[in-house]
Order: sequence, then C-alpha cells, then structure tokens
Amino acid sequence: MDKIILVEYQRFLISNKFVSEKEAPFCAYWVSKFLSFSKKQENLPFNLKTQKFFYYLNSLKIDDWKMKQAALAIQLYAEHYIKGKIPSGRYSSSEDSSECAYITQKMREAIRLKHYSYSTERSYLDWTRRFYNYISDVKNRNIFRETLDSQDVTDYLTYLAINERVSSSTQNQAFNALLFLFQNVLRLDIKDLNKTVRAKRGPKLPVVLSVEEVKELFSRVEGKNLLMLQLLYGAGLRLMEVVRLRVKDIDFSSDLVFVRSGKGDKDRTTMLPKMIKDRLRLYLKEVEELHAKDIKASCGEVYLPGDLTRKYPHAGREWGWQYVFPAFKLSLDPRSGKVRRHHISPSLIQKVVKNAVRKAGIVKHATVHTLRHSFATHLLMNGVNIREIQDLLGHKNIETTMVYTHVMRDMSNVPESPLDNFVEYSKV
Repeated sequence: MDKIILVEYQRFLISNKFVSEKEAPFCAYWVSKFLSFSKKQENLPFNLKTQKFFYYLNSLKIDDWKMKQAALAIQLYAEHYIKGKIPSGRYSSSEDSSECAYITQKMREAIRLKHYSYSTERSYLDWTRRFYNYISDVKNRNIFRETLDSQDVTDYLTYLAINERVSSSTQNQAFNALLFLFQNVLRLDIKDLNKTVRAKRGPKLPVVLSVEEVKELFSRVEGKNLLMLQLLYGAGLRLMEVVRLRVKDIDFSSDLVFVRSGKGDKDRTTMLPKMIKDRLRLYLKEVEELHAKDIKASCGEVYLPGDLTRKYPHAGREWGWQYVFPAFKLSLDPRSGKVRRHHISPSLIQKVVKNAVRKAGIVKHATVHTLRHSFATHLLMNGVNIREIQDLLGHKNIETTMVYTHVMRDMSNVPESPLDNFVEYSKV
C-alpha cells in the first residue's frame, strides 16, 4: 500500500511543480522512511510523530541538506498531498513559494546548460531561495518576476553585510548567484550595484608551512591519505582539483599532472613529483581492481562532464576516466539517478589535514590550501621564476602570485631586531 501511495505522491509533486522529476524520488524516499517510523508511533498525533522522526534523524548525524530535504518532503506530504491542497503563495519559511520553485527549476536548467559544477548549482539555488525568503519575510512583499529589480539585490546584499555580518567571500558568492539569476533566468538588467554596502576584507598574507613543518605533517599520515597530501603539496593542486583527478590525467612518462576544468574552467599542467610515482602506480592497481568489481556489479560507470556522456556513451566505464581517489561507497548520482562510485569527499581530506596538523603540534592555522601556499613559496625560495609559478598554480593575474614574494621575504633574510644588539646585563 505504501508503494502505491509513494508513486501517487511523486506524481502529485511533479504535476503541481512542487519539485522537479529528479527530486521527486528523493522526497518519496524520506516520506517512506517517515511512514515506516510512524507505524511504531500509531497513538501519537502527527506533529509529535514528526518531532520524534527528526530527533531520530538528528541522532544519525546526517547532513544538514538531507535534513532540509526530509523536512520539505514531509511538509509537502502533510500539508498538501494528504489534504489535497495546492498553495497559492508561500507555504513555509523553510522553503519557497510556487513562484520560487518554478524559478529555481529554471535556474537549475540554466546552470546545467552552462556545465557548472554540482556544488556551484547547490550554492546558487540555495542563495536564490534565501533571496526569495528575504523578499517575502523581511520586505513583506509578494514575489513576482515583474516586481524584482536591482534595488532588491542591493537591499539584500546590504542586509547580509549589516544584519547577518557575513564575510566578504560569502557576500560575493551571494552576489554572483543573484547576478546569474537575473541575467540568465529572469532576463532582467541589474544596475546601480555600486551603491551596495559590501563586506570588505583587507589584504591578508597566506599561511605557509616551513619545509620542516611539511615533513612533520607528512610523517603523521600514511597510505592513500599521504598520497593525496603529497599531491596537493608536490603539484600545487587545489582541494577540488585533487579529488576530481582522473587516471588519464596523470602522465607518468612525462612527469606531468593535467588539471582539467580548474578554477575559471581552465586547463593547465603541473609537475608530478617523482618521489611518489612508484607508490602511486601501486595504488592505482588497487583502484583498477575495485573498478573491475564495480563493472561486474553493473555500477562501474563514472560521471562525465559536459556532453561527453552523449558523445561517448561508453566512456564512463573506461579505466582512464575513473577517479584516482574514488569514494569508499557507491552513491546515487543526484543528476542522473544512477548508482555510481563518485570521487572521495573533500571533507575527508580536510579532516586528514586537520588531524595531522594537530598530531604534528603545528600551531599555525594550517588547512588543505596551506599546502598549495607552501608549494608556491618553497618554489620561490628555490629560485623558480614567478611567471612559471603563476602557470603552475593557474593564476589569471600575476598580482595573485606576487603575494608569495612577501611571504618568502618574511621567511628568509629576516633583518636582526635592534633589541638583539643590546648588551645583556646580569642582575645585580
């Protein structure tokens, strides 16, 4: 009986445009979990069943976005599917109006048309929902495409800077999302954004580890985790560049690593550290065995960027396209709905670095990106040309790379303090 209800529930969601066709199965999944949980709570009213269910989900320590997804699914089920109601306006502060649901779906289509990453898609959609909630809750206005203008964007960014006190990077992220929304979805012109109060951040020098500190950090890690950190440092890679690295991107004969669609959707090459070549080859044999098992289980097809899936329908099963650092478990691809082995989670590498820094007794605020900063600074200290380092890092402007000259100056040839010239007198 539950299966029939869930099929009808998915149809209800799609026909009323509450969610997209790809999101409907996930909503049905959470409702099925809730219905199974509720069978043990038959004597309780619906609101208490819901409360207990979310206490249960909290105990499982699932991700925040999954909690929001579950909340939306159950809310739609309770308030609209069971009662047969279709809302005319905003149905909850935790989600958007039907207008916003339609706009977010159009925005999702525009983002995928431009081949943006899935993380960017999630971020932009989240900012769109926040913006619509701000218009309806704070400005207390009905949301229609025709009523939105550049002043709403200016007011929202100002609200983020003054009321929410967000960082400059967060505010810039919100600005980029809304710029995409207005230009590519709403097709509205945005003007006079120079009047916006922006969160400013002064120039900061990057945190850099000394060579000895890098060695000490590596001594606290082993196996695959050590390989990942050595690639981050030895090739100057960004976090997402290392997790998205594919087998075909490593050229052992030329000692090169090819970075595909890096920041700014640019390709570049960087060096493959000779020190790790043999261990990397051995490790890839293990990954190849894992891929062979996935192929036998009919889940060995990896995600391909852009239109490559359409052009080369069988390429996703080929060894060369597999991730160098695959995930431990299979997962459901949110875009295609296929069960695949994705790349390793970026948060796992962040935890590895955090734990290694703590064990090594390093008091600097060192993160994954610190290894990239250290790579550039140590190359400068070894006499490598600044332009060459710019190419290795994939910086668009030389000014971005020049910051490491200041760090290098601070780390070497430090002038003697005048206090050190004082004659030390013994106490009488």
